[in-house]
Amino acid sequence: MPQPLDIDHLRQWIGRTEQLHDQVTAAPLRALTATLDRDDAPQAPGAPIPPVWHWLYFLPAAPQSELGPDGHPQRGGFLPPVPLPRRMWAGSQLSFHRPLRVGQALMRSSRIADVRLKEGRTGPLVFVNVDHRIEADGELAIEERHDIVYRDMPAPGEVPPPPVAATAEAAWVRRIAPDDVLLFRYSALTFNGHRIHYDRRYVTEVEGYPGLVVHGPLIATLLLDLLRRHRPEATVRQFSFRAMKPTFDIASFEVCGAPQADGTVHLWARDAEGHLTMDARATLG
Repeated sequence: MPQPLDIDHLRQWIGRTEQLHDQVTAAPLRALTATLDRDDAPQAPGAPIPPVWHWLYFLPAAPQSELGPDGHPQRGGFLPPVPLPRRMWAGSQLSFHRPLRVGQALMRSSRIADVRLKEGRTGPLVFVNVDHRIEADGELAIEERHDIVYRDMPAPGEVPPPPVAATAEAAWVRRIAPDDVLLFRYSALTFNGHRIHYDRRYVTEVEGYPGLVVHGPLIATLLLDLLRRHRPEATVRQFSFRAMKPTFDIASFEVCGAPQADGTVHLWARDAEGHLTMDARATLG
């Protein structure tokens, strides 16, 4: 039976903190380079890593016996035990103060910044905001706000919200074929057991999606990778993205970019129907 949604109880998690340690190792960098179809030289000790590639570190490592039916760690612990089945990385806002470098010792301090309930068109939504500060060799390198949204399963016959048309004009475009292997490799690289990304029977029969769901952070990584391909010398100081619509493996999608007059770069992803699936902006320094 579903648990009642007690927002006052969930808000008791606000202010909860967690501190983790890791190290910038080269093996996952080589693997992500291959996954993104890049031909970069191997990262030597001291080499800087690209922005958002820190998502390869501080990976969740819950014991197998402590995973929920969706492959995520069971609710509770650091994150509040929101009793809604669907969980999505809705977006992030990041500031890059200095690059992380291969071999550096890392420390991530995290804090639950907010937990709030909103009544959406199709039912309750719970938003959880988590603030992360990453230090490299004792110096602040990255600040990140991670936005998580929880929602219920759709009711039978429920009509999804109308999609938003993506911007048609782009300076840069790259088509991505999100096949099973790409999604599996990214799940493995980020030790992400969420079954919606690799278990077709589960995602279609239990969660009711039409296909495997492409990871939000993978799309965000591909957007910044598009920027790197066209502006390899650019330094990203800030990056924010917002997921607008799920992307599935049943068709190719495109990552797009356009430099703006104010010096920022607008980045976005659109599906095969031309709908906006992710909207992002990078500030260069």
